[in-house]
Amino acid sequence: MWKTSIVAMLLGASLLAHAQQRPTQQAVQWQLQVVKDGQQIDSFEGTTTVGQARTDTHHQVIQHNVGCKDQPAGSIDLSRTITLSPLRVDPQGVMFSIDTQETLEDDSAARTDIGCKLPPQPRQLSASHPGLVVAPDQWASWTIVERSPNLVYRLHANVVANGANGNGDANGTGSTSGTSGTNGANGVTNGNVPVSGTATGKSN
Repeated sequence: MWKTSIVAMLLGASLLAHAQQRPTQQAVQWQLQVVKDGQQIDSFEGTTTVGQARTDTHHQVIQHNVGCKDQPAGSIDLSRTITLSPLRVDPQGVMFSIDTQETLEDDSAARTDIGCKLPPQPRQLSASHPGLVVAPDQWASWTIVERSPNLVYRLHANVVANGANGNGDANGTGSTSGTSGTNGANGVTNGNVPVSGTATGKSN
């Protein structure tokens, strides 16, 4: 009986020591701003455990006056989907991987041969950044498109003590309808748009 008690005590002490040795699970509270031609048009925020990812989609439905009678016709869903993952935390800050898919609206106003308005044409854009570093108490910027329009993502982050995700599961997907220091050298952008040098890569 004594032997059984001693074994149980030793096992309990071992489990307690093992639990105490587990590192605190870190999570990152972040805010991402979408800036078009110098004006903020959208924002995302969340709290995500290091090593996990979060995906959110925002929608903005636009309708224009078109035709020779200049009347509302048709609509365009300017959706924006962002997948963001904090990869690591160190004294230099938080490193994120970011993937984005956007539907942009052509800024040029097209017209027919007789001068009637045509609806702006949507165009698809995808971009990824494998390691955007956000320094403590600073904003990091990543230029997605250099011009027509100029599109920049700005990211701010704070480390929190545990891995609780205040916006649901770290791997969850959110969807919202509505209106909607730098390190960007390694981004890759795909799309029929001029690409900035801070998002060097593919441009179709």
